[in-house]
Amino acid sequence: MRRGVFVDVRWAAASHYSRAVTSEAATQREAREQGPAGDPPVVPHSPLEDVLGVLIGTYVVSFGVAVLGGAGAVTGGTAGLSLLVAYVLDVPFGPVFALVNLPFFVLAWFRKGTSFTVRSAVSVALVSGFATLHDHLLTLPDLAPLYAVLTADLLIGIGLLIVFRHGSSLGGFNVVALLAQERFGWRAGYVQMGMDVVVVLAAFAVAAPLIVLVSALGALVLNQVLALNHRPGRYLGA
Repeated sequence: MRRGVFVDVRWAAASHYSRAVTSEAATQREAREQGPAGDPPVVPHSPLEDVLGVLIGTYVVSFGVAVLGGAGAVTGGTAGLSLLVAYVLDVPFGPVFALVNLPFFVLAWFRKGTSFTVRSAVSVALVSGFATLHDHLLTLPDLAPLYAVLTADLLIGIGLLIVFRHGSSLGGFNVVALLAQERFGWRAGYVQMGMDVVVVLAAFAVAAPLIVLVSALGALVLNQVLALNHRPGRYLGA
């Protein structure tokens, strides 16, 4: 009888320990889901939210590029490179932007996977399409270069942030910048800033020095928007 009581007590203790371990594991799992300091659970964007986000982001970017083109200015990245080519060859921006980004899609395909590459290709196609739409429907007045460039680069930076937050990019230097951030922890904005310097300097060959200097300031503003707002681990959501 005593042995039976002992077994019952031992079983009860083991059962209590098992429940305690299970409860602790559940608590730890919940803490991981919530994130540090009791943050709410991370809820990814739905497919519909991603579609709408990419549409909005690419439209904002394309409008910023249209404002830049109206001022005869440039910016960094493949958008700036495409503007330079469009100025020199006197061709529309949209098709040039799509062609310039093709080599970078190869890099994205091998390093970021099919899903990211397809999303980026769709985003580039949308920017190209919206840019063509602006060419036909948008007539801009004469704008002060400084105002036009700063406004345009703010719009482009905000549009890029929206696109990034929905798991896409605009190819080109954005892909390289995001890869550097994920692999080495470098901020995407600062990585892109270095590459943008080369593009802006090349603008001296086709634009007046004042326009190039203003464009350089605008590119700095754009990259600061990215550097301040696109940092890993700072924001919830996916």
